[in-house]
Amino acid sequence: MNKIFSYLTDLENNNNREWFNANKQSYKKARADFEEMLYLLVLAINKFDTNIPICDPKNLIFKIARDTRFTSDKTPYNPSFRACISSAGKRPVPVGYYISIQPKERSFLGAGLAHSGIKGAADMVRDYIVLHDLEFSKIITNEKFLTHFSIKGETLKNMPQGYDNNHPHAKYLKNKSWYLQYPISDDLLFNTDNFVEQTAQVFSLMKPFVNYLNAALLDLKMPLR
Repeated sequence: MNKIFSYLTDLENNNNREWFNANKQSYKKARADFEEMLYLLVLAINKFDTNIPICDPKNLIFKIARDTRFTSDKTPYNPSFRACISSAGKRPVPVGYYISIQPKERSFLGAGLAHSGIKGAADMVRDYIVLHDLEFSKIITNEKFLTHFSIKGETLKNMPQGYDNNHPHAKYLKNKSWYLQYPISDDLLFNTDNFVEQTAQVFSLMKPFVNYLNAALLDLKMPLR
């Protein structure tokens, strides 16, 4: 974690292509350490969620380069290491578990559907909530769920057409995305063994929510790359 934090801190302070290219070996070493930690995490997740295959962590990691075409922030790199762990690697559906490592207490774990632009996905989740409202209630009112999480996501101002404003989960029918986020401290990250164990425990608490969304999105046809 020392290499990871040191590199990401330096990248944040020197977020330009010239510095990145001059320090590419440091990037490779820090990324290799992240890959090693991620592999241990995949092993730990597979113990409670066998839908997650043992795989090469390289296939789970997002690019560090940013897409700056549609944003006013033109810094070329994201000073964090990020990965998505699902049955389909890092694709947004089927949904899985997400980890983002960034110094200064900005690291977090996540799970769910964070993308609001996947055609048909939002209506599929809404319809599933309507048809399986008791199961949804059981998940989100579980004591451990309430202690650790709240459902986040992009929302509509008004109820989408065809859905009932008086539905017991009307609040969530307005969502365009549904995900969980859990902060992790820098101190925990520096204790690798304890970090992997505790992270796996947090993800295990997220699993019923992940399973619910994947059941809702079972018939979604994702476009081929």
